Amino acid sequence: MKGIAYVILGACCYGVLSTFVKLAYKDGFIVNDVVGIQMFIGALLLWGIALFGGRKRTSANKYLKPNKKEVLLLTVVGSTTGLTGMFYYLSLQYISASLAIVLLFQFTWMGVLVEALINRKIPEKEKLLSLIPLFIGTLSATNILTTGLSSVHWLGFLYGFLAAVSYTIFVLLSGKVAVQVNPVTKTALMISGGFAICALVLPPTFFMDGKLFIDLALKFGIILAFLGPFLSTLLFSKGVPQIGPGLASILGAMELPTAIVMSTVVLKEHVGAAQYIGILLILAGISLPKLLKRTVS
Repeated sequence: MKGIAYVILGACCYGVLSTFVKLAYKDGFIVNDVVGIQMFIGALLLWGIALFGGRKRTSANKYLKPNKKEVLLLTVVGSTTGLTGMFYYLSLQYISASLAIVLLFQFTWMGVLVEALINRKIPEKEKLLSLIPLFIGTLSATNILTTGLSSVHWLGFLYGFLAAVSYTIFVLLSGKVAVQVNPVTKTALMISGGFAICALVLPPTFFMDGKLFIDLALKFGIILAFLGPFLSTLLFSKGVPQIGPGLASILGAMELPTAIVMSTVVLKEHVGAAQYIGILLILAGISLPKLLKRTVS
């Protein structure tokens, strides 16, 4: 039960991020600084735990220190987390938080497609069946069926789609690189790589303005970093080993309804019946492969 609680709480933490980003935009902060402050403070928090919190760990944990090659690989893989955050936050400048999170969740079918191409093997029947509610749910949740594509800003749609692509790459690679390295150290390296790529593509301005840094950090930076790169990552690293990746992927879908509820309650965004139905279909599509496997077994 503890493992289940950790994963659900971690997913909910991720789900509220888009609301705080929208509020930061309303306060006049730009995407360069919003995504930069989250990754920067998140990396500092994680390195604090990795360097000082790990002194009491013994070799019984069976974790190894990363070598130079693994450090480089983790930093490169981590750059995809930065790209995901960057594209996701860029999309929030043009489209609603509820639509942005739906677009991000397209990583579910993208992962199935990429995995099939890499393995040169047709996906399992359960995975193929899950694509049906995912596709229909996406059309319904984005409200395209009733309003048409003209109602959706094309840049917001593109950035949301690119966020899903980069997150797909992260999911596929992160589980295969330096698996024996301590999860906190591994995450700290990846978030550092994420911050580096964000700083290169969208250079933050808060390093040149101390007042801006303090103002942004106190209003949004600390909460974004704490809920995103720091707390959510630690909760998942603690909960997933206890319940397994299959159940964790189902429970992780709590990110979607959390984001929708937050955007409705806090941001007062309108979410119609068709969008709620679409969200339920997406959640069903995500859960279907695991549920069918459990039924068969």
